[in-house]
Amino acid sequence: MANVPASNKQQRIKIRMDAYDHELLDASVRAIVEASKQQGARVAGPIPLPTRIERITVNRSPHVDKKSREQFEIRTHKRVLYILDPSSRLMQGLNDRISSMPAGVEMTIKFGE
Repeated sequence: MANVPASNKQQRIKIRMDAYDHELLDASVRAIVEASKQQGARVAGPIPLPTRIERITVNRSPHVDKKSREQFEIRTHKRVLYILDPSSRLMQGLNDRISSMPAGVEMTIKFGE
């Protein structure tokens, strides 16, 4: 890739989204994909990443029943989305979509080649 002229390099945006609710996450990803395709950009993804499962074990009773425990878990669902050849109008549209994202969906955006 080092010998490729700067004019032939492809611009892309990498969007990584995390959420506890997978339905909310999928709806947010669909909204971004639809908005990107309306602007004429090519979209690669969404690519599902492995779900992070964090398990927590607690005693049911603090004194007598030491062997009686409860387990809880938190699942963090993740998706990656690549937008290839973005336009300036798409960037403005993405900023509007990001500001109107529902609570509980975390996004990280990286601009690069």
